[in-house]
Amino acid sequence: MVNLILFGPPGSGKGTQSANIIQKYGLIHLSTGDLLRSEIGNKTPLGLEAKKFMDQGLLVPDEVVIGMISSKLEANPEARGFIFDGFPRTTAQAEALDKLLTLKKTAISVVLSLEVPEDELIKRLLNRGLTSGRSDDASEEVVKARIVEYHNKTAPVADHYAKFGKFKKVKGDGTEEEVFELLSKELDELVGERV
Repeated sequence: MVNLILFGPPGSGKGTQSANIIQKYGLIHLSTGDLLRSEIGNKTPLGLEAKKFMDQGLLVPDEVVIGMISSKLEANPEARGFIFDGFPRTTAQAEALDKLLTLKKTAISVVLSLEVPEDELIKRLLNRGLTSGRSDDASEEVVKARIVEYHNKTAPVADHYAKFGKFKKVKGDGTEEEVFELLSKELDELVGERV
C-alpha cells in the first residue's frame, strides 16, 4: 500500500496534481474537507460530533478527524493506497496519523512537496480569483497571509517526515505536464505504473 501526502502552498497545483495521480496510480483521494462533509451529510456519530464544533466556528479536534480517516481506510481494504489532502497540517496531526497507520499495518510512504516561488503563487492565486469566486483568492494581502500561514504551520510537518527520510521537494513551477512528470518519477518507484 502506498500512502502519499501531497504538500504545497495555496496555488501550488495540489488539486490538479492530486487528480492526475489518482487517475494514473489508482490511489484513493482522502480529503479531510470531503470526509467532514460526507460524515456530516450521512449523520454518522463522527459527523454529528464534528458538526457541533463547526457550528461554533471551532476547528474539528484531531481525534475526530483521525476517526474519520480510520473509517475511510477500513471502508477500502483493497486500496492500492491513499493520497492525503489537507491533512496533516501540524506535527501533532502527523504523529496521530502515523500512529493510526501503524495500527492499520501501513505507513506514509512519501511526502511530496510542490515547490513554487512566492511571486508565481501570488500570480496564480490572483488569476484564479478572477474566475473562481473565492474571496480568499481576490486580495494580494490575503493571498500573502495564506502563504505565510502555510509555511509557519506546515514547515514542522515537513521536518517531521524528513526525519524519517520520507520528505521530497518537487519543482512545481513548470507546466502541469512537466510537474506531473516529476511527481511520476518519484511515484513510479513506489507504486509502479497503473495497469
